[in-house]
Amino acid sequence: MNREENSDSIPIDLILEILSRLPAKSITRFHCVSKLWGSMLCRPYFNELFLTISSARPRLLFAFSKHGEWRFFSSPQPQNPYGKSSFVATADFHTKFSQNLNICNYTSGLVYFSAMWITKADVICNPSTGHYAMLPKLLLTYGETRSFFLFDPVGKQFKVLLMNKINNNEKKDIHILTLGTRKVRWRKIQQCPLIHIVSHEWICINGALYYIAYNIDDFLGYIVCFDVRSEKFKCLNLNQDCFSERSTKLIYYKGKLGVVNLKYAHGGGFPLKLCMWVLEDVEKQEWTTSVYTLRDEDRVVKVYYDLFIVGMTATGEIVLAKKKVCKPFYVFYFNLERNTLLSVEIQGFGEYQSCCSVHAFVDHVEDLNVYAFVEHMKKTYEYDATSISPPEQKL
Repeated sequence: MNREENSDSIPIDLILEILSRLPAKSITRFHCVSKLWGSMLCRPYFNELFLTISSARPRLLFAFSKHGEWRFFSSPQPQNPYGKSSFVATADFHTKFSQNLNICNYTSGLVYFSAMWITKADVICNPSTGHYAMLPKLLLTYGETRSFFLFDPVGKQFKVLLMNKINNNEKKDIHILTLGTRKVRWRKIQQCPLIHIVSHEWICINGALYYIAYNIDDFLGYIVCFDVRSEKFKCLNLNQDCFSERSTKLIYYKGKLGVVNLKYAHGGGFPLKLCMWVLEDVEKQEWTTSVYTLRDEDRVVKVYYDLFIVGMTATGEIVLAKKKVCKPFYVFYFNLERNTLLSVEIQGFGEYQSCCSVHAFVDHVEDLNVYAFVEHMKKTYEYDATSISPPEQKL
């Protein structure tokens, strides 16, 4: 039997089943094998099959920045690790960017870099494959800016929300960019009713952006909510105790918004105390409070005020990681229901040293639809650069 006969005897469904187990980066390369393979790998059936299998093995995504270069790694998240207190995992290298990119955001499989220094344009990229696309520029000639990368799960649309401070009292112009349309343009939308200072802590949950803000008048903390679909703002009150720690983190807890802060024992080590507030009812603004103690029973890891809260996994573990790359590098998974702490040593980061800051994101899943989205943006979108000048000053 020759090679062609042998190849023809393999059912296409079986080929797709085998390919669905491979990394997304390999799949993108196989598009070039032949027209038949390119057609097979673009089928909606295969994309959904790949996503289903990938979703069953979520990963922890790492992003490191050093001298203007970003590198992306990921490691498997523990699946049912109960009965263990520690183990070792190896990180896989995905891709790197060497173009002086700013701090990154992560939403639904894509990474967003705001204000690329060289091109002065924002960039979105697929961290698994390295494919990226630049967004249309908003040519602002005044004020400081703050941007968020958002996803509307109902409309299946990515959006970029940009806030531009127009004066010293923190009043802001708000612009939004909707991706997924033929003509991508920035639009100005209604301002938030609360004049506030925007923090760097935020999360997008079920089509709603939540971020921590501080009232310009009394400097009290609030949670600002922005509905990605309706593009409307609202403010939520919260116990001021949750804003008392620098390590405050917004998390996704069983379909609800959670606020967590971390307190160290005397000396900056274990045991750690986690205080968590959960928004049970958005309309009534009802919150519940819980307190947990994290103990390193094996005493194998030394910490000294050097952890940050990554987030919460879909299986209910709060993840903490070291702020800087070090050897050994540890990640901790704390299960709230079982009150267990699992320490995982991550290996495979290579030459990165302690000067590198760590960014991490839970439940990263490879999605071929995301790859197709980025490629579509690069090939077919028409971009307009919108120029915004400062408002006229009244004499």
